Amino acid sequence: QVQLVESGGGLVQAGGSLRLSCAASGSISSISVATWYRQAPGKQRELVASITSGDTTNYADSVKGRFTISGDKAKNTVYLQMNSLKPEDTAVYYCNAFIFIGTFQYSYWGQGTQVTVSS
Repeated sequence: QVQLVESGGGLVQAGGSLRLSCAASGSISSISVATWYRQAPGKQRELVASITSGDTTNYADSVKGRFTISGDKAKNTVYLQMNSLKPEDTAVYYCNAFIFIGTFQYSYWGQGTQVTVSS
């Protein structure tokens, strides 16, 4: 059974940094696309950053220049380095991945990790 487990969230002051991890476990062939989303209270879930198996990345305008997404294929882990954090970055951050199991691709979600940025 495939699972995505997120870690690295917490409380940080504005201007600080956090690194989120999303580790995939189970009988995985490969990860084709991994995406970090976030959802603040009372708001819709929004895309933060994504990375493909070819290391093509995409970022929301609100995080460009501050956040960096990367992946470690050997560990089936995706990271989100968040620098210069702002109070408006406060949200639950979710990892989503499209994972090949054999020749079929499935979408999986992590449980979410809370990021709180104090002013």
